[in-house]
Amino acid sequence: MKNQAICKMAFEDGTVFTGTSFGATGTTCGEAVFNTSMSGYQEILTDPSYRNQMITMTYPLIGNYGVCPEDEESTQVAISGLIVKELSRNTSNFRATESLDTYLKSHNVIGLTDVDTRAITRKLRIKGAMKAVISNEILDDLKLIAMAKSSQDMAGLDLAKEASCTTPYQWSEGYSSSFAGPTTSLNNAHTNASDKPKIVAIDCGIKRNIARNLVQAGFDVTIVPVTTSAKDILAMSPQGVFVSNGPGDPEPVTYVVETIQTLIEKDMPIFGICLGHQLLSIALGAKTFKLKFGHRGGNQPVINHDIDAVEITSQNHGFGVDLDSITELDIRPTHVNLNDNTLEGFAHKSKPIFAVQYHPEASPGPHDATYLFNSFYNMVKTGLPPQKNSTHTAQ
Repeated sequence: MKNQAICKMAFEDGTVFTGTSFGATGTTCGEAVFNTSMSGYQEILTDPSYRNQMITMTYPLIGNYGVCPEDEESTQVAISGLIVKELSRNTSNFRATESLDTYLKSHNVIGLTDVDTRAITRKLRIKGAMKAVISNEILDDLKLIAMAKSSQDMAGLDLAKEASCTTPYQWSEGYSSSFAGPTTSLNNAHTNASDKPKIVAIDCGIKRNIARNLVQAGFDVTIVPVTTSAKDILAMSPQGVFVSNGPGDPEPVTYVVETIQTLIEKDMPIFGICLGHQLLSIALGAKTFKLKFGHRGGNQPVINHDIDAVEITSQNHGFGVDLDSITELDIRPTHVNLNDNTLEGFAHKSKPIFAVQYHPEASPGPHDATYLFNSFYNMVKTGLPPQKNSTHTAQ
């Protein structure tokens, strides 16, 4: 593209890619990862779980439908940089309010285009996710490489506090009656306020569509900061607790683990997604580990062992739960990733607790995983532990 600024991406291993700049001006560091989704880039940009990460989109043309406020998953762009093969300069979508280029500028996020995203993706698949720098103001290769090497590692980094809200608030937005998506099958008949079980959602970086699905399932939802203690949560008299998705390494988030352990002792019904899945696992005695290059995209096949069926799922995580570490615990695996046999979900054998690693609210199936919100509703109402062919059966 003519008259566009040069932009460089340098990896900690010494590799440098040179392309064209879009979005904001500056220099940014982060963990370089890739996402295989063909669409949904705005949802990806605003997913708090991507904090401190640079996203390489494997789909070659990005930006063709612009951006729309209704598609944001949070109030901020969470990523530290965006890398695309070709940026569409034309926006063709009646819902769009601005282009991807201007959107990134307004959120002070740097974009890199006109680079070989296949080569970047192949590098990350072979060597694993690694630290990198993107800059359109510093063009010295050696300086950029040194910056990448000295930047923060994702392992050991607690980012949940940065992604969380600061004060509790009520969430009441579900989906309108005109919404034609997969959540129309949820328990939206529960419209009477007296029928709605009150739950507390621990915000580790919660996505708006998760909150909408909880409301659609029939819950009265209060979202609280990630640092909220078990004492304060119990003082709200909830009938259930949800632990949300979020960024970073689960192991440093010890304060949430301690909160969960207290809630487990009280036999509180608990459902966790993504980081919530990992934190619940640690609270129950399991171990987590960093995946080589993570799972990020809308086409991840997962087998549901409870009904012996495959679900197509949306995922975004760089850490996983060690499947071997749960064998001696009072939990059973319910979902397993068919690509690499990693744990994607579990249920407690005697307590009302279950969790999944993937994102059912993103609905790439599109109906494959929305039953999980109904499962949580049924578990909260009954107080019973999840059973095969019941709470984990697609509705």
